[in-house]
Amino acid sequence: MAASENDFSRGSIARHIFGLALPMTVAQLINVLYSVVDRIYIGHLPHASAQALTGIGLCLPIITIISAFANLFGMGGAPLCSIARGGHEEKRAQNVMGNSFSMLIVSGAVLMMLCLIFKRPILYLFGASSDTFSYADQYITIYLIGTLFVMTSLGMNNFINAQGFGRMGMLTVLLGAVMNIILDPIFIFVFGLGVRGAAIATVISQGASAVWVLRFLTGKKALLRLTRESLKLNFALVKEITLLGTSGFVMSVTNGTVQIVCNAVLARHGGDLYVGIMTVINSVREIITMPVTGLTSGAQPVIGYNYGAGCYKRVKSAIKFMTAGCIIFSVVMWAVLFFEPRFFLHLFTQEQELIAKGIPAMRIYFCGIFMMSLQFAGQSTYVALNRPKQAVFFSLFRKVIIVVPLTLLLPMVGDLGTNGVFLAEPISNVIGGTASFATMLVTVWPALKGKKYQEKQG
Repeated sequence: MAASENDFSRGSIARHIFGLALPMTVAQLINVLYSVVDRIYIGHLPHASAQALTGIGLCLPIITIISAFANLFGMGGAPLCSIARGGHEEKRAQNVMGNSFSMLIVSGAVLMMLCLIFKRPILYLFGASSDTFSYADQYITIYLIGTLFVMTSLGMNNFINAQGFGRMGMLTVLLGAVMNIILDPIFIFVFGLGVRGAAIATVISQGASAVWVLRFLTGKKALLRLTRESLKLNFALVKEITLLGTSGFVMSVTNGTVQIVCNAVLARHGGDLYVGIMTVINSVREIITMPVTGLTSGAQPVIGYNYGAGCYKRVKSAIKFMTAGCIIFSVVMWAVLFFEPRFFLHLFTQEQELIAKGIPAMRIYFCGIFMMSLQFAGQSTYVALNRPKQAVFFSLFRKVIIVVPLTLLLPMVGDLGTNGVFLAEPISNVIGGTASFATMLVTVWPALKGKKYQEKQG
């Protein structure tokens, strides 16, 4: 029954995408709460809120890089799993899932050890000062202990969604996020642990999510189960997973790189205050882009399944629906952010100087966000159709080739200063988004004119 219900080659494309996207969007929004709720509570600590918030912001690149490795093997394996399911290759799909899990554990262990050993020089490289280092050190030391929990819950949840269990995937992060929201004030304020308390609450919550994922993927309800046999590494399969996952990996790593460069340049031109403003901006961006990534993540299994089944007309319909939804939502959010930036700043701090200087910064940074939807749509199409080279190129193009150089150069143009850092983002959204989507239309669209098999009705 479950296999029949999760046959994406039948029925309404919009219904299938919404069926996955809505719970996945909720799940990703909730997932963001892990770190965002920490920042909200930390931003309201008495007497040291700005320094503590900046300290947490300095940890974001490390957290982003850990997430990048979860994306490398989780988002790399899940589309292959969907394509194999569409082609009725259940054994291959199961092996993809098992190999992805093994690589998540191995890479997670290595990351944890390296980051713990080199955390001091890393944090100073990322822009820490004598006032903010202690807060960053307290948070990241404890957070790194839970690295394997992050890798398991974030990486393997993709395989729950790839099997069509969007609601179950949502419950994975709902469990952890609710625990985090409850535990944060207890550890931070009741026990008086401050930044350490936020990290402890996060690790416990991520551990609960990881246990939930493993119980489902080894249980009877899963269409594809995680077995000991499937964990045995097949290096040809690992290579295929890694190639496809490189897009999401590069996207996350380049996000981390941009965060590092932005923090360093802002610290030089504006001091710790502007690093704090960028921390808030990054938090807001995580919140408002989650529905878009939820929609594209929900569309990927549908696109991949129909591509594997040879239903190319349905693939095109899914791409159209995904793109239209991304554009509409991002335009609405751009308008909200332009007219009400103060509301979002107040969520994280009550310090008037940070709010006053943060308002124009947010308006500049987010003014081209609606063009980012084209980047998401094009990128997700490449990944869903197993086109890793294009996906990787456009990840690098927007962040490394456009954003990083502009972040370094624009502050020195005229009197732009810190405004130059914030201006780099909308410029990259326009250029990168247009290039990614236009190339997808030229290279992918013509290849979907035919159909490998007879389209299914239903």
